[in-house]
Amino acid sequence: MAATAVSGLQMATARSNISSSHRIFKAGAAILGTNSKGRSWAKLASACHISSLQHFERSFSSSPIRFDKVVTKAMSEASEKKPVSGLSIDLKGKRAFIAGVADDNGYGWAIAKSLAAAGAEILVGTWVPALSIFETSLRRGKFDESRVLPDGSLMEITKVYPLDAVYDTLDDVPEEVKANKRYAGSSNWTVQEVAETVKQDFGSIDILVHSLANGPEVTKPLLETSRKGYLAAVSASTYSYVSLLKYFIPIMNPGGSSISLTYIASERIIPGYGGGMSSAKAALESDTRVLAFEAGRKSKIRVNTISAGPLRSRAAKAIGFIDTMIEYSLANAPLQKELSADEVGNAAAFLVSPLASAITGAVIYVDNGLNAMGVGVDSPLFTDLNLPKEG
Repeated sequence: MAATAVSGLQMATARSNISSSHRIFKAGAAILGTNSKGRSWAKLASACHISSLQHFERSFSSSPIRFDKVVTKAMSEASEKKPVSGLSIDLKGKRAFIAGVADDNGYGWAIAKSLAAAGAEILVGTWVPALSIFETSLRRGKFDESRVLPDGSLMEITKVYPLDAVYDTLDDVPEEVKANKRYAGSSNWTVQEVAETVKQDFGSIDILVHSLANGPEVTKPLLETSRKGYLAAVSASTYSYVSLLKYFIPIMNPGGSSISLTYIASERIIPGYGGGMSSAKAALESDTRVLAFEAGRKSKIRVNTISAGPLRSRAAKAIGFIDTMIEYSLANAPLQKELSADEVGNAAAFLVSPLASAITGAVIYVDNGLNAMGVGVDSPLFTDLNLPKEG
């Protein structure tokens, strides 16, 4: 699948040597990657879109982190000299803002990496609790290998912005949060402020990615979920997307595109995925359709969401049974293989590209086909059935 995905992006294989210049970081700068701990491009791991339960904690870093701007090429120099047959995903000249990047093995990272591989400039919104640790890891070269793109170059992120998508404006922030020591020295991290800062820095964007979710009571059954926990899940996981579009659409170029991440629990019962998160995902999908209409009519912006299957990541551990869900998918999905984060990233690259110019208001399943199944064929009840097997 990895080879297929790479060819689909028209990205040629190149030497994987990384020049020393890529390893030089400016003081206070952090360059982000998506492939974790030496895994191949095809074996990226990620989550069921539930960011760690602490990722909306009320703490943020100081001012946005600036980067040296490096243009990432989607093809090797040798390949660029040859005519390319077929269709290609070309995002050169496009700028993407990805909200919700906390480490190098989540869906947000995979999407950033695919967009960068297709030529897009990457901006990121992230949270302080992860940001501080992440910066240190990056400076020590921990993510150097995971930043490598298919052509051998390194993914670069032009700028990282502190972001708390729970708050739309500064007036919405409670005094106790403003006084929190983890916010000390930080500024311009509400949704409105981030959008305004991006406008000041770059003028406009073309792509907006929502990779945010949080359910503080995700491990609780719905009947045991508090009103506060339920509303917190919807606020962080669903309304945050409405807010991002509200404030970013004015700086998005016509013909731009936005995507979010959802999960099959929005329409199927997934025991253990609680705390109001299934409701939040259902609301996200409903909002996607309405937002597609409003953003399309008003600003010619496309809005879609990707329903991705379960994947391993540090964030996925929050729901407590990610391994079980992966095993279930392997046993029951039409495609019996473990889903990789780059497959989600490549689907996102297609959706935001001109190749998907007539697709909006859609839920796109990237889950090896698990969403199509009506029963679990690994049940003992189906032991005697003549199930299709690999030839």
